[in-house]
Amino acid sequence: MSIHNTPSFDNLPATGFMRQPQVLEVVPFSSATLWRKCNAGQFPKPVKLSERVTAWRVGDVRQFLATQAAGAVVA
Repeated sequence: MSIHNTPSFDNLPATGFMRQPQVLEVVPFSSATLWRKCNAGQFPKPVKLSERVTAWRVGDVRQFLATQAAGAVVA
């Protein structure tokens, strides 16, 4: 994958929802760590859109990334 195809904070949509594969493209951790951080309250919790669809609000992910970039510790 070239550097131009690498997803980043700036490429996230302004609003909407992100599925797990999209989230994992912009955060520096694995799927298991993503869920561990969600359960520990260290990453935004996903929203259940239907019985088999879980997604994260883009705004919540953007806020998490911005907080991390600013060097703040997320509780």
